[in-house]
Order: sequence, then C-alpha cells, then structure tokens
Amino acid sequence: MNSPSFNPYASSPVFTTPLETRTDFVRKTYWHLAGAIVAFAILEALLLAVVPAQAVFSLLAVSPYSWLAVLGAFMGVSWLANKWAYGGATPGMQYAGLSLYVLAESVIFLPMMMLAIRMDNGAIGKAVVVTGGMVLGLTCIAFTTRKDFTFLGGFIKIGCFVAFALIVASIFMPGFLGGGLSLWFSIAMVVLVSGMILYQTSQIMYHYAPGQHVAAALSLFASVATLFWYVLRIFMRRN
Repeated sequence: MNSPSFNPYASSPVFTTPLETRTDFVRKTYWHLAGAIVAFAILEALLLAVVPAQAVFSLLAVSPYSWLAVLGAFMGVSWLANKWAYGGATPGMQYAGLSLYVLAESVIFLPMMMLAIRMDNGAIGKAVVVTGGMVLGLTCIAFTTRKDFTFLGGFIKIGCFVAFALIVASIFMPGFLGGGLSLWFSIAMVVLVSGMILYQTSQIMYHYAPGQHVAAALSLFASVATLFWYVLRIFMRRN
C-alpha cells in the first residue's frame, strides 16, 4: 500500500503543455497501467499453477509474525521500486521499478488468492468486476469534473499510517481485526483507497511531468491492486 508523496519534477507539469502532449501522456500512463495489470494476472496464474498451496500455508504458519516479515519485505521492495520509478530516473530505471513492484504484488497476493480459491472461487471474478467498475467510475469522476483532488493528500497519508498501525497491531494481537471489525476495516480501506485513486488521477492530470508516465502507472497500479485486495476480502468475508 503506497501513501501519496510529492516529488520534485524535472520539467513543467503536464497540464502546462499543449493538448497533444497531455493526451499522449494520459494514453501512455493508462496503457502502462493496463500492461502492469495483465502482467500481474499472468504472474499470479503461473504462481498458482506451480506453487503448492500447502507449502505456502505451512510457511506462514511457522510463526505468528510471518505476515509481519512478509509485510516488511514488501514495504522494502515498494520503497526500492518507487525510488527507481520516481525522482527523474531514466526510462530504464522507471521500467525496472514498475516491473519489480508488479512482481512483488504477485507474490504478496499469492496466499490470499489461494485462500479465496479454497473458500469461493467465484469471489475472485466478482472482486475483479467490482474493482474494475470502481476504478472506471473514479477515473471518470476525476476527468469529467476536472477537480484537483490532490487536497486529499494529507488525509490519505494519515489514513495510511492509521491503517498500517492497525495491521501491525492485528499481527501482534491475533483477533484484533477479527470478526465484524475485519469487515468494517476492509470497507474503510476501500473508501481510503478510492480517495487515493482520485488523488493520483489528479496528479496525472495536473502535477506529473510529461516523461513520468511509467511512474504514474506504478502509482495507479499500487492503488488498484490494494483496492482489489480489500474488495476480495469483503467477498471472502461473506463466506
């Protein structure tokens, strides 16, 4: 899960450029986002096909802090991927950051996907449809209203810190987010990540530089993946 961050751009924001440049930037960003989603789906399918589910569950059951180790490793990879993709990095480094992040998401999602298949295989398809519809709707809101939602940045950052603290607390205190609280936490996260997608779409419209379409795609992909994670948790919770 990425909290929004502001970066010093090497050139003028895309909204100051000619219409043709802005259109090209948005098109490249969403094509890269689509490519990242397809790559994620392919990697996830391959992992599900070759990695034994019992081995994954056994590994996570070794210690009550296994998920904390996974979360820490994922945050480290996320930090490295973002460092490669942002801050005036070369195109090669931006692509390396995006690729690394997609791979990391595929690994972190594996136990959840295996559990969803065991509980209700249809939950994955439902979560895909709902997530896709929400992302499309939020994107349309941002582009049609032309409102700059970057004012949400501070609220989202606080929300991310609170969410992370609750997740860590649930690892050290099993059952902390269990029962009905788990469902409400997932719903709250869906709301938080929806705001993050509005924020990031506004960043794409007004604050990124023309050469940062890969970084923009990485930022959006991280939020779309997180949204899918919690939508899937809600469908699984119903079963």
